[in-house]
Amino acid sequence: MTVAMGALHKMLPPEHQDPLPPEQIVENAAEAVGVDLGPSENTHQAVTMAAHFSYGATVGAFYAPLAGTTGLPRAAEGMLFGLAVWGGSYLGMIPGAGLYKSPKNEAPERHAVMIAAHLIWGASLGVLVGVLSGDGKGKAAARR
Repeated sequence: MTVAMGALHKMLPPEHQDPLPPEQIVENAAEAVGVDLGPSENTHQAVTMAAHFSYGATVGAFYAPLAGTTGLPRAAEGMLFGLAVWGGSYLGMIPGAGLYKSPKNEAPERHAVMIAAHLIWGASLGVLVGVLSGDGKGKAAARR
């Protein structure tokens, strides 16, 4: 997901290449709670990566109990979950908490980058959960 986000971000028109949402969200959250991340770009990147991976792992844990319930292949099921995570986060929770701009103030091209990244994350999550649950085909396991 992170690699795709970075690659897609570089393809955006220059006027839409401000920092990606995870970086802006972390900076806004740190400011909101009075934490100074300092001037080091390495520190900003490390904190952003840690926060983004932690958020993804936490939210991804909610997928496991749902896995295999739709009858869809695991990649497709995971993609639907990834899209739901993007929507719940970027259209609701994050702007609602004041940590990122309203979706109507975001360029459609930037929405597309984040949607694509969440579809990749979801597909990967779906396949990984399928493999770890013993469903090596990447399809939803049959219910007994």
